[in-house]
Amino acid sequence: MKKLMLALFAIGAVISGSVFAELDNPGGTGGLDSLRGETLLEDTRPADAFKDFPKEHAVDSSYVYQPPLIPHAIRNYEVSLNANKCLACHSWKNAKEMGATKISVTHYVNREDAVLADMSPRRYFCLQCHVPQTEAAPLVGNDFERVQSLK
Repeated sequence: MKKLMLALFAIGAVISGSVFAELDNPGGTGGLDSLRGETLLEDTRPADAFKDFPKEHAVDSSYVYQPPLIPHAIRNYEVSLNANKCLACHSWKNAKEMGATKISVTHYVNREDAVLADMSPRRYFCLQCHVPQTEAAPLVGNDFERVQSLK
């Protein structure tokens, strides 16, 4: 009988807690607005317009060891297990001819710090770290300031 009463008390506490939480926060957003706007999850909203990419104008890094941003559009670039479009221009073999930046020597080092003859598999998927740069409004507020110099 004690166990039954304890279980009923616990269930009642959980239900009353959720009711009070909903009363304190109607809509259940926790004061956060969705990046989807007012569109419900069940609804499909129109896609955002494509951003304009600056033509071959590199933006300076904001912090030490930041992966460089991509200064061009990459729409329809394939970077998969079978192909890597980035290497067509940025590999050490093709960079000079294409007028592109060579990929860093750090991309030829494996986890054991051994230098490889070809790109390290852990660095093959470029878009894990490198993203296209664009002039877009920030999605959320940010008070980040670039470092002026290293001491």
